Amino acid sequence: MYSYRVCGCCGALRPRYKRLVDNIFPEDPEVRAFPLSQLHSSERVYLHYVINVFLLNCSHLQFVKFANIEEDTPSYHRSYDFFVSRFSEMCHSSYEDPDIRTKIRMAGIKGLQGVVRKTVNDELQANIWDPQHMDKIVPSLLFNLQSGEGTESRSPSPLQASKKEKESPAELTERCFRELLGRAAYGNIKNAVTPVLMHLDNHSLWEGKTFAVRCFKIIMYSIQSQHSHLVIQQLLGHLDANSKSSATVRAGIVEVLLEAAAIAASGSVGPTVLEVFNTLLRHLRLSVDYELTGSYGCTNIGTKIIKEHEERQLQEAVIRTIGSFANTLPTYQRSEVMLFIMGKIPIPGMHPMLHSTGSGPEGNRMIQVMLLKSLRQVTCGFQTTNMLTALPNSFLDPLLSFALLEDAEIRLLVLEILVSLIDRHNNLPKFSTISIISDISVLKLKVDKCSRQDNLFMKKHAQHLYRHIYLCSKEQSSVQPHFEKLYSLLALISMELANEEVVVDLIRVALALQDLALSSEETLSVYNRCAVHALSSAYLNLISQLTTVPAFCQHVHEVIEMRQKESPYLLPEDRLTIKLEGELLFQQAKITEVLGGSGYNTERLATPYVPQFTDEDRLSKRKSIGETISLQVEVESRNSPEKEERTPAEEITFETLKNAIVDSVGVEEQEKERRRQVVEKFQKAPFEEIAAHCGARATMLQSKLNQIFEITIRPPPSPSGTITSSYGQTQSRSVPVYEMKFPDLCVY
Repeated sequence: MYSYRVCGCCGALRPRYKRLVDNIFPEDPEVRAFPLSQLHSSERVYLHYVINVFLLNCSHLQFVKFANIEEDTPSYHRSYDFFVSRFSEMCHSSYEDPDIRTKIRMAGIKGLQGVVRKTVNDELQANIWDPQHMDKIVPSLLFNLQSGEGTESRSPSPLQASKKEKESPAELTERCFRELLGRAAYGNIKNAVTPVLMHLDNHSLWEGKTFAVRCFKIIMYSIQSQHSHLVIQQLLGHLDANSKSSATVRAGIVEVLLEAAAIAASGSVGPTVLEVFNTLLRHLRLSVDYELTGSYGCTNIGTKIIKEHEERQLQEAVIRTIGSFANTLPTYQRSEVMLFIMGKIPIPGMHPMLHSTGSGPEGNRMIQVMLLKSLRQVTCGFQTTNMLTALPNSFLDPLLSFALLEDAEIRLLVLEILVSLIDRHNNLPKFSTISIISDISVLKLKVDKCSRQDNLFMKKHAQHLYRHIYLCSKEQSSVQPHFEKLYSLLALISMELANEEVVVDLIRVALALQDLALSSEETLSVYNRCAVHALSSAYLNLISQLTTVPAFCQHVHEVIEMRQKESPYLLPEDRLTIKLEGELLFQQAKITEVLGGSGYNTERLATPYVPQFTDEDRLSKRKSIGETISLQVEVESRNSPEKEERTPAEEITFETLKNAIVDSVGVEEQEKERRRQVVEKFQKAPFEEIAAHCGARATMLQSKLNQIFEITIRPPPSPSGTITSSYGQTQSRSVPVYEMKFPDLCVY
């Protein structure tokens, strides 16, 4: 059997390990290899040792050199299946002797490294990226990588290692794994990552998180940066595939996504940015449903016990991951994500409430809270030079509507989102608490001149912001964090978005808050009234120093000093009981006088601030309708020098309030029924009937418009346009424009 290898008498002198290797791997491919099964157990162990020594001594000198040789005439039929299988087996060696086991495993790793180097870039050879090869190579590497889990992965790649580290299978595996991933082209990423996901699934390694995070850190640092989004998409797909797995498994996948997003380069989320956030938001909602219903919604896994605290941990991990992804996006894409999330939040009367699987109203509330927390994460660190385009009506109006809800947690989230959006110079940490600062120069505030875009933004949205600040302050359920955020919001508006007109309005709001605390003895607790006073005094102290008007600063300083002596409970440091006198209050007349001398609009400042009534009060579904009835529409007369007589306001009595409450009970149901009938009519009615209905409405609209035009077109009085009433008084007649006669010089 061995005669064909013997050359004279020298063949018998060949070492035993060489003869064994020759028997297993004959030189002549037509000669059948010696079967391993025919070896005795002691010979088989010895052969493993021989192969190990052979590869250790010759892999870099022979096999690895062979892997780097560029063949002039490549072999088209050469197969590496045998090498991949054998080297993978060696990587999983369980030999009893630890030293021999380590050497065998390292030999297997080096063998796989040689195969990869030989075939990875050779299009004529067998494709090493095929699943049949990757399903053996990758798990073998991960098996050895896991054995050295105590060592932390380096980033972006280890260049040098000590001799002792080179002897560790885990370190050698990491270098080999990085080399494999670094050679992966765009179309090979999926085949390289899929075995990693399967390995983590099969060995329940998601729950521990540590090893899974380490694996994907190696992957993200090793692949080409432009391919990062492919890994993220695979992780998202794997999260979908495990949507009904335990919360710990899903949380492990989400944690890996969080780390991957942090490593990925800017914009590497890929072309489907919104799909990434849609997937995360969908799993956030699923987790809420699981927590409330206690079921995964599937009979075959309904016996699994759902732990609420694990679902909460998953929800927090998803929220952090959403923020991590948002941090990689440019400003315009982050604005799109903010709009996308806002569109997912159920808002009474605006966005439809969710139909959760048995979770009910509590599910809708939890979804609102979770999505607002996600929105808060996205807005953290958000900076834009144009607030008007970054925060359109479709985003700001729904957000502000939440400030009218009774839920204190939701209102606080809205305030936190607002201050994150407005704070563009990182001034927020300096106003985290309400306090009286004698000299704000120590804060080293960053204040820029209000830009044209900021002026337009405030001209459009200022009244809404003021109104919500005022209404939030009068909420009985507001506590210290609410007032602190209100103070931060007022301060940031003063530094980021304020011009002269805005400053005047903010002072009006602060004085209106003082009046609110004085007039709300029956609706607000003593603590809340003192808190509102403290908010007003702290803000007036700040704005007086920002305006740098000495007389204004002096008045505020005098009132604060008087409060410190007589009523410290009206200041931020002490809010226990309340007792008011004239000298303890900021005087609107005095402030108007001192600011008028500095060029501010005293006529506007002399007008008390009254929040405007809008449809948001109806949409908020508040239980107390008295608050919305008491609000009046502020009509300012500065636009016209002529003051017309106003009709006296209707007297509000107890009977009026009672009727209003009774009448409002069925308003919402009537509105829903009316909408249902309209939808049903347009779905089922014939086309001719719909066309006739629309035509009639158009005719009615045109008629109303004509009436409005007749009433509102009032040209300047002229001899031809005057008439004498029956009482002998001269009145101006409304003349249409097309009937007016103009001088020839005015016509061309």
